[in-house]
Amino acid sequence: MAKLQKLSGNENEIESIESSTSTYSGKRTDYLQWDDYFMATAILSSKRSKDPSTQVGACVVDNHNRIVAIGYNGFPRNCSDDEFPWSKGPDKKSLENKNMYVVHAEANAILNSNGTRLDGTRLYTTLFPCNECTKLIIQSGIREIYYLSDKYGDKLIYRAARRMLDAVGIGYRQFIPTQKQIMINLDETN
Repeated sequence: MAKLQKLSGNENEIESIESSTSTYSGKRTDYLQWDDYFMATAILSSKRSKDPSTQVGACVVDNHNRIVAIGYNGFPRNCSDDEFPWSKGPDKKSLENKNMYVVHAEANAILNSNGTRLDGTRLYTTLFPCNECTKLIIQSGIREIYYLSDKYGDKLIYRAARRMLDAVGIGYRQFIPTQKQIMINLDETN
């Protein structure tokens, strides 16, 4: 057993702490794993979406574990979210259908990369990408996709997405978190 010393509440008092040198390193053990961190970033980004039914976030990461882009689903720049519709409406081809205007999170992340080359990067997204986003993913050079939900997986556009990803060898898998809950308490940082 090694004896460590630390200051107690009173600056002039020193406490002795016994600790095994083989087990005490001083490092936190409850830190976020990389994959949990990147998916949490995608989830946090999804909180920016004003879509009342589906909030999606995406995070693109390079091979050095650096975040190079993030995005969420919403209207294009300068298109007022008070003037354009947020509902799907009964007619998919109606000008009152949000899908005529919304930019998906994956597309926004790619567009937000500020010219950074995305070759060989990984995409973390809260929802499996549609066929249109998959085209952009392929063209941008992203090589792996980690998704949280696949709630629309049986729809044709998502089946088409898988077909394209399989054809070009881009890996995708459902993300299983190692931590089920990550709390952000802004009061704790002060």
